[in-house]
Amino acid sequence: MAVRKLNPVTPGQRHKIAGTFESITASTPEKSLLKPMSNTGGRNSQGRMTMRYIGGGHKRKYRLIDFKRDKDGIAAVVESIQYDPNRTARIALLVYPDGEKRYMLAPNGLKVGQKVETGSGIAPEIGNTLPLAEIPLGTLVHNIELHPSQGGVMARSAGTYAQLTSREGKYAIVKLPSGESRMVLVTCRATVGIVGNTEHNLERSGKAGRTRWLGKRPRVRGVAMNPVDHPMGGGEGRSSGGHPRSRKGLLAKGFKTRSKKKASNRYIVEKRKK
Repeated sequence: MAVRKLNPVTPGQRHKIAGTFESITASTPEKSLLKPMSNTGGRNSQGRMTMRYIGGGHKRKYRLIDFKRDKDGIAAVVESIQYDPNRTARIALLVYPDGEKRYMLAPNGLKVGQKVETGSGIAPEIGNTLPLAEIPLGTLVHNIELHPSQGGVMARSAGTYAQLTSREGKYAIVKLPSGESRMVLVTCRATVGIVGNTEHNLERSGKAGRTRWLGKRPRVRGVAMNPVDHPMGGGEGRSSGGHPRSRKGLLAKGFKTRSKKKASNRYIVEKRKK
């Protein structure tokens, strides 16, 4: 996966760095795996705005992704690699011998025509999903479960991966993309490989309009508001606004917000990088 810098023939293309689509082999999604999506515009069920700076954006349909990978012992063939507007990673369309089709996250190096499997006793090759108990130490994995049969919830974004570092009893220790090392049950599953579209973080939108297409509205800085609207607002001229904090007064940039009584604290071996 690569990125391309566009010639500055328009103001919007001057700073634009776009991703390339050479890995995508099909432009039409699988109709049976589509679901309608409705945008909230940041409003709740009563029609009141509970999240600011959300609204607009292009109409999308949701692609049903198989994060569980629970069809054991049956090899599926990768039919195509497709674009998904709802995530940074690319998705792969799998076709099983019984005719069933499913989407999975496309890892780096997955090719059309390749076979992928799920379950115990299979080879730890790219795209295969198996329990952490059977994956060799040091292997890079993604789409990791936190609870058995839950479906993968960790390391699913483009270019991310976790590393299986060790096993102690019924727990495996996994180093996550944040730098945190965490204990996960060895019966939980993970997919071997790195999530594809690895150079997504190098992309630059180039213009404000492209952000609007994603459903994001302009965000107003706290220091630009009045004191009645934000703790950092007001002051004469361009004042700094004091210590950074949220609109409700919660300190930011260094103030720890994680609860000391959080149940999952005991599973964390090493905290994330500061």
